[in-house]
Amino acid sequence: MSAAANDCFAPTYAEARQKFLQAADAAGLAVESKPCPEPGLQGEQLAMDVARDGHPDAAKLLVLTSACHGVEGFCGSGVQVAALRDEEFRRRAQEAGVAVLYVHALNPFGFSYFGRATQENVDLNRNFHDFGQPLPVNAGYRELHDLLIPEQWPPTAENTAGIQAYIANGGPKRYQAAVSGGQYEFSNGLFFGGQAPTWSNRTFREVLRAHGRHAAQIAWIDIHTGLGPTGVGERIFAARDDAATLERARAWWDGGGRTPVTSIYDGSSTSPFLTGLMFNAFYDECPQAEYTGLAMEYGTVPVLEGLQALRGEQWLRRHSDAPQALADAVRKRVFDSFYTDTDLWREQILAQGREALVQAVDGLAP
Repeated sequence: MSAAANDCFAPTYAEARQKFLQAADAAGLAVESKPCPEPGLQGEQLAMDVARDGHPDAAKLLVLTSACHGVEGFCGSGVQVAALRDEEFRRRAQEAGVAVLYVHALNPFGFSYFGRATQENVDLNRNFHDFGQPLPVNAGYRELHDLLIPEQWPPTAENTAGIQAYIANGGPKRYQAAVSGGQYEFSNGLFFGGQAPTWSNRTFREVLRAHGRHAAQIAWIDIHTGLGPTGVGERIFAARDDAATLERARAWWDGGGRTPVTSIYDGSSTSPFLTGLMFNAFYDECPQAEYTGLAMEYGTVPVLEGLQALRGEQWLRRHSDAPQALADAVRKRVFDSFYTDTDLWREQILAQGREALVQAVDGLAP
C-alpha cells in the first residue's frame, strides 16, 4: 500500500476529522459542520461534517457516509478521505453529472469514544422508526439482557457459562439475532434503538432535506465493519423490501456475481433481519427521488468476538469510574474488533470502496 493511501486512515476521531477537513479543503470543497452537543473522549469538539462535490441542484446524488456505528468510522473515514483525494473518481462523477455528498461521522460520539452507540446509548441504525407507532419487541434480548451486561468485567466464569449455554442451545446465529437485532426496552442495554429520534437521526435528516430535495435519483453507500470474512466488503442491500430496487442494486453492484449483493430479507446476508434502519430517512426526506442503497460491511473478527467486545464497552458505559487501564483495554478491544490495523486490510478496504463508488456513479449516469 502506498504511503498516501495508508495516510487516509487515522487512529483517533480527532485525527480522522482533521484528515477529512484537509482533504475537502484540498479538493476546494466547503464543509458544513454540525456540532454534537457532547464533547469527545479527550474533550475535543465533535461534529457531523458535510461536504458536497457537485452542483447544488444536481439531479443525481451519491451519498457516502461513515461512523453510523461510531468506532466503525475508522474504516469509513478512510474511504471518504481517499475518495476526496481521488481526482480520477471525482472527474468521473462530474462528467456523469453526479454530485457526491460526503457525510463524515454520523455518530461522532461513538467514533471518539471507541464505541458503537450514540451519546444517548442508541444504535443509530435501529433508531429510524415512527415512534408514534408500537415498537418491535425482542424477546430473545429480554431473556439475555442481565447476562449480557454483568456487574463486573471481565465477566465471571458463571456469567460466561450462561452465555455459552444460550449459544449451545440455540446456535450462534440465534444469539447474534437476539443481541444485535435491536431492542427498545432496555435503555442501558446493547443495540438499544431508542424511544425517540437521536441527535444523529435528526441531524442526518436535516442534511438530506438540504441536499437531496432537488435530486431525481439518489444512491447511498454506508460504510460498516464487523461482519463476515476479514477484509471482505459484503454488499448488503439497504432499502425497503422492493423487487425493482433490489434488481437495480444488483445491476449496479453485483460485479458480475463476484461480489453479490445480499439481503436481510431473503437470509443471504451475514446480518440478521433488522428494523429501524437508517435508509428510512431517504424515503421520508427525499420522497421525490428514486433511491438505491448499499451497506458495505467489511469483515474484521468473528462475530462472537465482536459481540463480546461490545459487551465490555457497554459495561464501561455503566462504570465511568473504572480503572484507566481497564477502560483503555476495553476500548482497545472494541477498536481491534471493528478495525484491522494492517496495510493489507486497509488496501482491501480502499480497493473495494472505490469500486463500489465508481459502480454507483455509473449506475446513476444513464
